[in-house]
Amino acid sequence: MNRFKRLFSILLAVCFTNSVMIQTAQAALVSTEQVARVAATDGSAHQRLNDMLARADVQAELERHGLSADVAKARIAALTDAEAAALAEQIDSAPAGGIIGAILLVFFVLLVTDILGFTKVFPFTRSVR
Repeated sequence: MNRFKRLFSILLAVCFTNSVMIQTAQAALVSTEQVARVAATDGSAHQRLNDMLARADVQAELERHGLSADVAKARIAALTDAEAAALAEQIDSAPAGGIIGAILLVFFVLLVTDILGFTKVFPFTRSVR
């Protein structure tokens, strides 16, 4: 009887240990938006940025600002995956035609610096100096 109790206790300890080690899996529905978000932020952010850079209008705008396509590609390659994903997300979420706000900001900054006498960009301003 003592041997039976010992065998039973060992078997019971193994069963409890085994039941503790079993991990449960939970399944849930995944929406299309979640799949698209994961696909968009997957390791392809560098590829998405390079695809945007390959467009002729983007290259022309970069050249207009004095940045060659080769330098831009090197800068994109130097980004980490998280930085590239954040940049791609920022580009995707940017409103179309949002450049007008930036142009107005630059205009007002230059106007104020002209009035304060730091620059002379606009001929219609007079310096306070």
